[in-house]
Amino acid sequence: MKLSVVQGSIQTVKADTIIVNLFEGITTPDGATRAVDQAINGSISDLIDGGDFKGKVGETAVIYPRGLIPARRVVLVGLGKSDDFDLEGVRKVAAAAIRKARELNAKSVATIVHGAGLGGFPVAEAAQATIEGSLLALYRFNAPKQHAEPENEIEELTVVEFDPEKLMDIQIGLANAQAISEGVALARDLVNLPPNVATPSRLAQAAEEIAHQFGMKLTIGDRSWAEERQMGAFLAVAKGAGEEPKFIVLEHNEVQMDLPTVVLVGKGITFDTGGISIKPSERMGEMKSDMGGAAAVLGTMKVVGSLHLPLRVIGVAPATENMPDANAYHPADVITASNGKTIEIISTDAEGRMILADALVFANKYNPDVVIDLATLTGACVVALGEDIAAGIFCNDPRLSESLVAAGTATHERLWPLPLWDDYKKTIKSEVADMKNSGGRSGGVGTSAIFLKEFTNYKWAHLDIAPMALTSKESGYIHVGGTGFGVRLLVEFLRMWE
Repeated sequence: MKLSVVQGSIQTVKADTIIVNLFEGITTPDGATRAVDQAINGSISDLIDGGDFKGKVGETAVIYPRGLIPARRVVLVGLGKSDDFDLEGVRKVAAAAIRKARELNAKSVATIVHGAGLGGFPVAEAAQATIEGSLLALYRFNAPKQHAEPENEIEELTVVEFDPEKLMDIQIGLANAQAISEGVALARDLVNLPPNVATPSRLAQAAEEIAHQFGMKLTIGDRSWAEERQMGAFLAVAKGAGEEPKFIVLEHNEVQMDLPTVVLVGKGITFDTGGISIKPSERMGEMKSDMGGAAAVLGTMKVVGSLHLPLRVIGVAPATENMPDANAYHPADVITASNGKTIEIISTDAEGRMILADALVFANKYNPDVVIDLATLTGACVVALGEDIAAGIFCNDPRLSESLVAAGTATHERLWPLPLWDDYKKTIKSEVADMKNSGGRSGGVGTSAIFLKEFTNYKWAHLDIAPMALTSKESGYIHVGGTGFGVRLLVEFLRMWE
C-alpha cells in the first residue's frame, strides 16, 4: 500500500474516502471535522442533532457528499469519552474506521491524525498510533487456497494535516508505524503458516531475508554446530524431529561493542506434539503457534534493522519440532545442558524450557546488558492470566521489569509481574540430576521460570506469552490467528534506550 503525508485541508483531498472523528458528548464539531461538516452543508451536525451518531468509541457513520467535496464518502468515527482516550484508543478507532472503508470497497483513503487535536497527544505519537492501527487492521494472511475469492484491498492511505509545522512529526510517526507493522505482519505470518510450511528451515529463511535486507550477521546452526557447543538440552528435544533443527542468530550492529547490548531469545518449537509425553489430540493443531516467541524475535529484528536502532541487538531463535519419534528423548532421561547442569526429564512436553536453557547460556557470550526471552511456555500462565489479557513477566531486576511493563502498557501488549521466588526450586529438585524439567501442574508457571533462571547470570526477563500469541477472537486491529504479540512491546522497550 502507498503511504503518504500531505499538507492541506482534508475536505479538498482527492481520495474516494476521507476519515474524520468526533468525541462522545461533543455537539458541535471542531477542527478538521468542522471544516468537513461546513463543506457538506452540515451533514455531520444533522447526524449529531438527530441522535444518529453518539461518538462512542469505534462507532462509525458514512456520509455521501454528492459532489460537494471531491471524496465520494466521509467516514465519521467515534473517539469515545475524552477522559478515557489514550493511544490505544487511537489505534482502535483508526482500525474501526479503516475497516469500514475497506468494507465499502474504498481504494484510496485519506485520514486526519486521531488524538493530536483535542486528544492532546504529541503529534508523532498520535500519527504513529493512527497509522499503526490502520495497517494492523488491514493485515490479511495469504492463505493457500486454490480458488480464493478476490478481496478488496485499500491501495493508498494518505495522512492529511493542515498545519505545515506538524508535517515532519507525522512523517516520523508514519515511518515508525510502517516499520513496526511490517515486523508484526512477519510474526503473524509465521505463526499462521501451517506447521509443514513454517518449519525450522522456514524460520531460518526469514532470518536470511532480514540479514540480507539490513546487513546483519547471521548464524544458522545445525545439529553438528549445536553438538560442538554441547547444547544437550536443545539437541534432546530435536532428537525426535523429522525436520532438521536450526539454531538461528541475527546480530544487529554486531561489531559496535560500545553500544548497549540486548539479547532477545524466542522459543521456536515449530510444532509441539508433546513428544513421548504426547498431548491430547483435541486442539493440538494450535501447537503450530508454539514458535510465537521466535516469530516475535524475528519480527522485532526486522523492525530494529528498518529503524536503524543505535543498539547492539542480538536475536536468538532455537527452532525445532517436538515429535514422538523412535529416537525421541524419554521421561527419566538425564540431559546435560551447555553450562554443564544436568536435567532429569519428567515430561518431554516441558520442551520449551529445554531449548531456551541452551539459548540463555549462549546469550552470555555477548556480555549482554539485558537478556529477554519470549516463549509460549505454559498453559498455567493462560489459566493464571486468561486468554487475550496479558502475558506474564518474571524478572531478576526491578528496573528492567518496570521498563518492560511500561513498554507493554504503552503498546497495550500488557505484562503482569509474577514472582521469581527460590521457593519454587524445591518443586524441581531431583535425586538423579541438578534439577527436573517439570515440577508438575501446581505452580507450573513459577517452576518453569525458576528452571530458566538456572541458565542465566545477567539481567534477565522471561515473558510467558502463552495467553497472547494466538487468538480465536477478532478485535480492533487484532485478527483471528497469530497476533504478533511481543514485537511492538520489544520495539518500544528498545526505543527507550535511544
